[in-house]
Amino acid sequence: MIISIVVSLDPALLALVAPVAKAMAARDGKLDQILAVVQTLQTEETQIMIDLTALTAQVTQNTSVEASAITLIQGIAAQLAAAQADPAAVAALAAQLNTSATALAAAITANTPAAPPAPASPTASATKS
Repeated sequence: MIISIVVSLDPALLALVAPVAKAMAARDGKLDQILAVVQTLQTEETQIMIDLTALTAQVTQNTSVEASAITLIQGIAAQLAAAQADPAAVAALAAQLNTSATALAAAITANTPAAPPAPASPTASATKS
């Protein structure tokens, strides 16, 4: 025994429901897009916070190193002022300063990243095409 049930909607009712269903489907698609954008923003915010934390640490370290350099320079200036009348002391301070300057220059060179390669000029790219 086979039983068939056929349900039909009133065409007037169907005409009212169809635009609502279409609008709801469009809204759901837009909500999905909004959620994707929010998730992307959250990921980017997390990366920015990581970068900001690293930058803050680097600024703190640089500030400390700069303060040490200022103290060193002020100390040398005071020693030079005190040793003005003693040529041997002035020569010793000059040698010490030269040694410090050489070590500082080597440290700066060792910790300075290489410059990134220059981007290709737009005209060079256009002529190769």
